Parts: sequence; structure tokens; C-alpha cells
Amino acid sequence: METRIDQKAGKMPSKTAVWSGRIISTLCVLFLLMDSIMRMIKESHYVEGTVKLQWPESSMVGLAIVLLISTIFYIIPRTAILGAILLTAYLGGAIASMARLGEPYWFPFIFGVLIWGGLYLRDIILRELIPLRKF
Repeated sequence: METRIDQKAGKMPSKTAVWSGRIISTLCVLFLLMDSIMRMIKESHYVEGTVKLQWPESSMVGLAIVLLISTIFYIIPRTAILGAILLTAYLGGAIASMARLGEPYWFPFIFGVLIWGGLYLRDIILRELIPLRKF
């Protein structure tokens, strides 16, 4: 049996909410694409940061590929929720690495919130799956 969420059953988001979500998501995607490309080409600042977090330099390309694939999933509307889940896992690893060394980890946390916030604002299906309630 297949479960289907009818987009007309729920309240459609306002144009402002949809465009806000698109803008937030676009900014996140641009940053993630830049981050993955800089890791692939092993830009010196990224190499320093990776080594500072005690990751071997040889892991950079693999992590960049994981980030790039996750970001591509996030860009495609049909797989955006899967992409957000994968990006959350990636950012969770970043938080764990930073916390282990006593580094501030607020940026990956806030970035994860922005990834889900942008998707929530622009995706009616996610709004139906996770409704926010007024108390």
C-alpha cells in the first residue's frame, strides 16, 4: 500500500515563505558546492583546517565527494529530504570532530538548521510530515 500526501489537503505555504525557503536553500547550496570543490582541489586553508581537526589530508577528496553527492540530492526536489538527511549526518560529523577538540561548533549546527529551515519553508510535503503546532 502506498501512502500519498495530497498537496491540496494541507494549507499551501505563502509565496513569501516559499521564496524565503528558496533563498535560504540557494545560499546553503552555494556554500556547500564551494566547500566541496575547495576540498577536492585541496586549497591550502582547507588542508590546514582538516589537519587541525586531526583528519588525514588523504581523506579530503572522499569527504568532498560525500558532501557533493549529498548536496546534489538536496538540490533535486524529489530527493531534497534525503539530501537534507545526508547533509545533517555530514554536519553532525563536523560537530563531533570540533567538539572532540574543544573547537566552537556553532557554525555547523546553525548551518544544519538553515538547511532544514529552507527546505521546510519551500516544501509542502515536509510541512505535512512535520507540522508545527500553535499552543
